Amino acid sequence: VMRRNPFGMDICCRKGSRSPLQELYNPTQVSLSNTAILHQIRRDQVTDTCRANSVSSRKRRVLTPNDLKHLVVDEDHEMIYCYVPKVACTNWKRVMMVLTGRGKYSDPMEIPANEAHVSSNLKTLNQYSIPEINHRLKNYMKFLFVREPFERLVSAYRNKFTQKYNTSFHKRYGTKIVRRQRKNATQEALRKGDDVKFEEFVAYLIDPHTQREEPFNEHWQTVYSLCHPCHIHYDLIGKYETLEEDSNYVLQLAGVGNYLKFPTYAKSTRTTDEMTTEFFQNISSEHQTQLYEVYKLDFLMFNYSVPSYLKLE
Repeated sequence: VMRRNPFGMDICCRKGSRSPLQELYNPTQVSLSNTAILHQIRRDQVTDTCRANSVSSRKRRVLTPNDLKHLVVDEDHEMIYCYVPKVACTNWKRVMMVLTGRGKYSDPMEIPANEAHVSSNLKTLNQYSIPEINHRLKNYMKFLFVREPFERLVSAYRNKFTQKYNTSFHKRYGTKIVRRQRKNATQEALRKGDDVKFEEFVAYLIDPHTQREEPFNEHWQTVYSLCHPCHIHYDLIGKYETLEEDSNYVLQLAGVGNYLKFPTYAKSTRTTDEMTTEFFQNISSEHQTQLYEVYKLDFLMFNYSVPSYLKLE
């Protein structure tokens, strides 16, 4: 692989070198082999959880193209990334645009956030034929990033329901939540849906009517349902809590670690564990228990313990 110029065209063509998949399972560098053990443990946890919950979770349904729309494909580096909203997915999409852009982009942070979410900027697995899909699932390194489920949920709530600019979410979901969950709602609240309380949001999520009506929005959908880890074998599971190390490990395996680093920035508005605890204080133990059931597989699969602030029934 040519390594002349740190960016530009040379970033793409890795033919002739080892693939990320080979590098992950048979590391040539000692530094990579220690990390490989950690990821083996994470993979085993997913496999064990899928097996233990096989009755509910592994009805052998065949994945449809619609199930694969979150899997972003990087042909040049033979990688597939399943993006999960509220788990650094904007920055990962930016990085994928650098990796697949054939020199068009060099610095992920120069790509505007809204551009990272334009679907035509990245190719997803559902755009391929069945044989092509199977080939890539077998030969490419597949990875995703996960986060403590309730912290991710509070992050989604804060972003979508407490920011005034998210009017499309207020209209589409807020008005529905207010109509269904709020007694004596004002006409303005029913029209705008821009003042949804966290308790109302939780009540909406656990309402059986919601589950029947349509799939959850991707911002609060379970990782289990977005990325199908019981049907797709992920080679690498990164965590939000160790975002920088895990992300740079992926880039190292891809052979681009020398000149491409995962963007780090400490957002002061980031949802933390303390913040999540506060949000859950007004949720009844009955609702907490029902909500935990909804996200239980994500907790188990990715080895997150039951939060200490929960009062489960």
